[in-house]
Amino acid sequence: MKPANRKWQHPKIEGDGSIVVNRFWFFFFLTAGIAAVVSFAVSPAMNWWFPGPSLSPLGRQIDDLFYLILVITGVTFIGVMGVLCYILWTFGAGRQVRGIFTHGSHTLEVVWSIVPAGILLFIALYQLDVWARYRVKSLFDQDALARPVAEVTARQFEWRIRYPAPGKVLKDTPQPDDLYTVNDLHVPVGKPVVIKLRSEDVLHSFYLPHLRVKQDAVPGLIIPVWFQCDKVGQNELVCAELCGWGHYKMRGQLTAQRNEDFGAYLQELSNSQFDDGVPVAKAESSKSEE
Repeated sequence: MKPANRKWQHPKIEGDGSIVVNRFWFFFFLTAGIAAVVSFAVSPAMNWWFPGPSLSPLGRQIDDLFYLILVITGVTFIGVMGVLCYILWTFGAGRQVRGIFTHGSHTLEVVWSIVPAGILLFIALYQLDVWARYRVKSLFDQDALARPVAEVTARQFEWRIRYPAPGKVLKDTPQPDDLYTVNDLHVPVGKPVVIKLRSEDVLHSFYLPHLRVKQDAVPGLIIPVWFQCDKVGQNELVCAELCGWGHYKMRGQLTAQRNEDFGAYLQELSNSQFDDGVPVAKAESSKSEE
């Protein structure tokens, strides 16, 4: 017996159960989308993305790039969520709509391939100038590059800092009159400075979140890092690379000072480091007696 030739029929909907369930997904995605947009809107004021406004000119350019990408992805997100909610409301509320299977649209495939590729290419080209200023050594401030402020050596689990003696230039190899501190980096404010970054053991990451500066410290390499702090004060210096069991406590501070205060700091550091504990007046009197 041949089966009866039945025409296609819409599935029956029993009661309002399916309508309630499908409306639930519409309201679910609508609420999620609205919550995401609201969080994007209030995040800058709440410092959820950054620890505060950038304290360096390059950092402000990096922030601009971040917000540009956020706007592009935000507009895309709102558009996708809008289409999704429209589909759920129109076709997901128990309406008897027949599904149609096709091989797709070549036009749509080309459009949604070319548009994202164009956006990514635009971002890649737009950020080249900022990336070059931060990474290309020939674009560094040449005076700052010729006279590095300090050498910062990362080790488990601290930052060891070596300054040149007041009035001298930092050498790649330690000198007898070099000055040393731990986890306390001082720099002059309002001008580009360069530090030489090294690692004594494993990979670390030199990170100044308030200045948007991040650079891996690689064993065997001496990496110049430049930045400029425009505000006097103290800022966090942390390791942004998981470097061992004590990674969590590898924290220091960056102190930006006026140029005269920075010079006085180095002189005070020199006096304390090379103080032999004998008062100057007593030492001179002993020499005179001899």
